[in-house]
Amino acid sequence: MDGLKVTGSGEMTTERVLDPCCGSRMFWFDRQHPDVIYGDKRCETITVTDRSSADGQRTLRIEPDVLMDFRALPYADGNFKLVVFDPPHLTSAGPKSWLAAKYGKLGPDWREDIRLGFSECFRVLAPDGVLVFKWNETQVRVKEVLALTDKKPLFGHPSGRTGLTHWLVFMKD
Repeated sequence: MDGLKVTGSGEMTTERVLDPCCGSRMFWFDRQHPDVIYGDKRCETITVTDRSSADGQRTLRIEPDVLMDFRALPYADGNFKLVVFDPPHLTSAGPKSWLAAKYGKLGPDWREDIRLGFSECFRVLAPDGVLVFKWNETQVRVKEVLALTDKKPLFGHPSGRTGLTHWLVFMKD
C-alpha cells in the first residue's frame, strides 16, 4: 500500500484524468501514467481459480493511487479534462466468482449507485471535458443504465467477442 493516498473532499489536483473504478487497470496501456489518478474503493490482492491459466490460478492486484467511492468523489467541481467511468457491471455472482473478483459486484441499490456515479463523474469533469463510460451488458442492458443519467452519449462502440461490452463517449456542456 505504499503510495496510497486518501484525499479530502473538494481537493484540486494537477492530474488531468480520473479513473474512479480502476480495478486492476486492465485496459490501460500505461498503468502508471502521471496524468491519471487511479482510484477504487478496493485495495487488495486476490488469487482466484482460472482454468485458462497454465497453473490454474490468476492473481489480481487492485492497487489504486487513491481509495475512493465513485458515488462521492473527493475532488473539486470541474477538476478533470477526462474521466473514465468503468463501474462494476455484475448484479449477481457467486462468492468465489472470478468475474466478481476481477470487476467487482453491484449491490442491491445498484441503480442509485450508478446514478450517483454518473452525477459525480460529470461534476468533477471540466466544461467541454470528456467522459468515457464502459459497460458490459451480460446482466444489465446498456439502455437500462443510460436511463440513469440525463446526459446523452456522443457516440459509442460495442466490443468484445460477443459485442456485449460498450464504450460510450460523452462531452460535458
